[in-house]
Amino acid sequence: MRGAGTSGKIRYAVVGLGYISQVAVLPAFANARRNCELVALVSDDPVKLAALAKRHRVEKTYTYEQYADCLSSGEVDAVYIALPNHMHHDYAVAASRMGVHVLCEKPLGVTELECDEMIRIADDHGVFLMTAYRLHFERANLKAMEIARSGKLGEVRLFNASFTMQVDAGNIRLNRAELGGGPLFDIGVYCINAARHLFRAEPVEVFAYSADGGDKRFGDVDGTAAALLRFANDRVGSFLCSFGASDTGWYQIVGTKGDLKVDPAYEFAEALEHTLTIGGRSRRTSFPKRDQFAPELLYFSDCILKGATPEPSGREGLADVRVVRALMRSAQVGAPVKLEDFQRRRRPTMAQEAKRPPVERPALVHARPPSAG
Repeated sequence: MRGAGTSGKIRYAVVGLGYISQVAVLPAFANARRNCELVALVSDDPVKLAALAKRHRVEKTYTYEQYADCLSSGEVDAVYIALPNHMHHDYAVAASRMGVHVLCEKPLGVTELECDEMIRIADDHGVFLMTAYRLHFERANLKAMEIARSGKLGEVRLFNASFTMQVDAGNIRLNRAELGGGPLFDIGVYCINAARHLFRAEPVEVFAYSADGGDKRFGDVDGTAAALLRFANDRVGSFLCSFGASDTGWYQIVGTKGDLKVDPAYEFAEALEHTLTIGGRSRRTSFPKRDQFAPELLYFSDCILKGATPEPSGREGLADVRVVRALMRSAQVGAPVKLEDFQRRRRPTMAQEAKRPPVERPALVHARPPSAG
């Protein structure tokens, strides 16, 4: 298992240089220099490699065919995997087998079997695997979890959410579901993760309905999914996610005494906001825009340096993927799907909050956002 380099910092290779890497992951290293450094880039696009290596002062670049060389170089302690969803498994497993730690974007894999294997192989080789849940370190969402536990809302009974956007034709998010495409894998996972932690429980049964609205963009994947999640003690979660609707991104929890709405809830490029209503009186709280990716890097690097298992572990990634897959099955058969018992003892807490200043949006190199609108 790799430790730190001679600098005492964890040395990272970022694998995949698409939109999220360019606007968020790569710039975050400047805010995470306390315990980590960016030392290598991996991509099959020579223009990206040249331009981004120069921008971020990275000396080592590799193609995907040279990934094994990157892992065996002795110059990389960890990888940040920001590849298309269906590539997460293979690249994470390859790193683990070389003793390189893995920080992997969500969804962790596209099947439960992939996630299980990623977890097992990381354990077998003594490396840490962390699923990149940036909101586990962000104050607005951590504070919402604290409010849900506090009793201020009474008994929390309901969760409701919407996460929608317009995705341009040809975007990788419209890949077939077998490749991890579609709104459930890409953005529905945020709603599932929020519901699980606000209720501090795992769903026991789910039901889903999917639609495409006759839109030609959605020939290989559903454009919209509506989901119901049943939890123990008569608690219910619901959400809508879509690649064919205008931008929304909020959730609401409702208790017997009041409710809390977080809107925006999932954004990384703007301020987030709470509206807490108790006894008919509402109070708004704004949470300034921050760098949500540097805290992930700082936390994971500390885990490696201290030998501490990360909270959003591989098993946390599996927890959401199993729900996504159950929802997909439900939509196919038109009936509820029961879930097997699944235990999660660790949940995000305010102790994981980290504050870092926002980064400026850079010019994109051979990459584009989900929508040009």
